[in-house]
Amino acid sequence: MASGTTFALQAVPAHTHGPVSAAQVALLASEAAVQKRTADLEARFGDPWDTANPLGHGPILAADAKGRLQAAAEDLLDDFRLNAEFVPAALGGRLVRADTLARILRPVFRRDQSLGVGYGVFSLLAGASVWAGGSAEQQRWAADLLLGGGRLAVSYRELAHGNAFLRDEFRLTQGGKGLVLNGTKRVIINADRAQGLVVVCRSSDEPGSQAHSTLLLDRGRLPAGRVKDLAPYPMVGMRGCRMTGLAFDDCPVPADGLLGAVGGGVELALKSFAFTRSVLPAMVLAGGDTALRTALRFAEQRGVGGRPLPRNPQARRTLAGAFTDLLICDSLSLAAMRAAGHHRGITGVYAAATKYLLPILLNDAVHELSVLLGSSIYVRDGEFGIFQKHVRDLPVTSLGHAGAAAALSTISPQLPALARRCWQPAGAGDTGDPSLFALRQDQPALAFSRLETSPDSDVLCAELLAAAGFLEEHPDLEFTAVLQPLVRLLTAELRRLRAACTTLAPLSRHCLANPQTYALADRYTLLLAAAACLGVWRHQQGGPDVFLARSGWLVSALLRICTRLGIGPLPAGAPAPEAQVFAELLRRHHQPSSFDLYDSPLAAAG
Repeated sequence: MASGTTFALQAVPAHTHGPVSAAQVALLASEAAVQKRTADLEARFGDPWDTANPLGHGPILAADAKGRLQAAAEDLLDDFRLNAEFVPAALGGRLVRADTLARILRPVFRRDQSLGVGYGVFSLLAGASVWAGGSAEQQRWAADLLLGGGRLAVSYRELAHGNAFLRDEFRLTQGGKGLVLNGTKRVIINADRAQGLVVVCRSSDEPGSQAHSTLLLDRGRLPAGRVKDLAPYPMVGMRGCRMTGLAFDDCPVPADGLLGAVGGGVELALKSFAFTRSVLPAMVLAGGDTALRTALRFAEQRGVGGRPLPRNPQARRTLAGAFTDLLICDSLSLAAMRAAGHHRGITGVYAAATKYLLPILLNDAVHELSVLLGSSIYVRDGEFGIFQKHVRDLPVTSLGHAGAAAALSTISPQLPALARRCWQPAGAGDTGDPSLFALRQDQPALAFSRLETSPDSDVLCAELLAAAGFLEEHPDLEFTAVLQPLVRLLTAELRRLRAACTTLAPLSRHCLANPQTYALADRYTLLLAAAACLGVWRHQQGGPDVFLARSGWLVSALLRICTRLGIGPLPAGAPAPEAQVFAELLRRHHQPSSFDLYDSPLAAAG
């Protein structure tokens, strides 16, 4: 396995209190530096299929069977100083952009979802609230904690983030000597390992969005007798994560423990979600990469249904479809993360759409792939046991059904205003933003204090309309006979969605959460995914990413999205793109390289 630090790590130390220059920030965010850090981490883990690799699939499965994380893997991440990726560069870390952070974490999630979440990603989620709303002193303390190898844990309220497995919450009151915290939260990842606690708690009985506040607590400053660790909560998936909880009993809270203003907990959470709801699913899709790679490896070695893979067209369609789903997921998450970096007002909506749709696509893809393995889906060890682990881990990583409901509740109230202001006919309003889709183009540094949650334009729907015009102007492109009618179907669906959403009462309780608005929000997320795929394809024309500039994967993606939308009729009798997509899948499998937009080299046996 590779050792040593990369050029980027040497350029900006992982722990420094001094100012970080604009040149150093630009260096950290550069494509070359991101590729080096990602390749370094990938090489340190080594080939996961190598049975002699102590960090391969076999040891991961052995640790999972015992309900723990691999100690050697955690040591590796300590040596890599992964926590520095969660701390903004201005505070001495290496966090500059959301999209590059997701790429760097994918080697971890490709091996073990539990490791990615259990080692430190929840420190990132907790830190987002600190970077978005903390004072200079609070940010410095949290940054020093993470850069020194410590952890943060976060406890959100149920509807805000969907991580409450049981209905419980914390309560903050004003006591005779100051603030007092009470209550129990049964499931908080890494609660017993974290020195820093970000706690969202009820602070008022009044209805409305100002009934909750957020605290940043130093566990070492709390009286030991007033805070208690709860026993681990048993889980089917993510077994290596420490799913423990906390109980506070009349626990005094320091006055400087408030993170932001009293009653500002929901607003702060929504601002941090504009970042976390897109970046975490973008990391998690690497688990889908491993599931697809395992299914393809199985099909090549053992065949499917008694037939070798070259003579089984249904198996090839399933594999190519799963590959396409990963590209759809990566396209949407890329646009959402880039929107955060550009501080677009629609960022919170795009992040919620990513949080909602990616777990659905990934889980469906993995379950379709499971058919190819037959009874081997139940195997928990050996060469193909890693597939079953990802089947168990993916639903938990996405934070389950409550997370989907919370995401739709963020999108639904915005639909009437978006329909009236933003979803204009072709040629009107915003024409899209190429910087959201140019894969290797320099991007601005993310400023957490400027994360937006109030939409002022819808650049993805604008991209959908712009792409329709682009196709009309370029009738000789590959698969145009299929693409043009598909895009017409999608633009017609956007018109239908606009007509339905303009009848909704703006920001009313009726609009917030009911089956009708949830169904509209669901359709909207699929249109966003289609627009993101069109944007990625359109803005790679003439660039170095030849496969993405070709139309096969795009046709496959739009066909799958239109099928989910239930719109048609779909084009019949036109050339099919499956051969092109499957050939690319095989190339990346044998090279090997990642099944995402970036086609990144993977570790292989030397």
